[in-house]
Amino acid sequence: MVEGVTNADLAAAILRFSMGVLFLAHAGLKIFIFTPAGTVAYFGSLGLPGGLAYLVLGAELLGGIALILGLWTRWVSLALVPILLGSIYTPHGAAGFFFSNEGGGWEFPMFWAITLIVQALLGDGAFSLKRARD
Repeated sequence: MVEGVTNADLAAAILRFSMGVLFLAHAGLKIFIFTPAGTVAYFGSLGLPGGLAYLVLGAELLGGIALILGLWTRWVSLALVPILLGSIYTPHGAAGFFFSNEGGGWEFPMFWAITLIVQALLGDGAFSLKRARD
């Protein structure tokens, strides 16, 4: 499709970019809709330390940007996995498997965690600013 770029490189780039956009969307939700203070309060209501909300927000924001740009893709992908696993533990785990359940089950966060692991295995893909040597 693109001269000198394999289908696997294109697939990795599409996955990397789309996950980066989704992480930015989640960070934006926490900043502009729920507000950072509201997110801290929500984390507290789940029994989590409020400061963890800032860590998650920062990871989603910086991780999303890094994925879009293709910077440290393998490491960023692996670093974001615990956030998704944490969201399964609380609050999504109690809602059952299907994400359509009230409270959103753990189906979607688990799928997203798996895609992050796949991205880490695939690497940067095409069109990244810091292409790793495979």
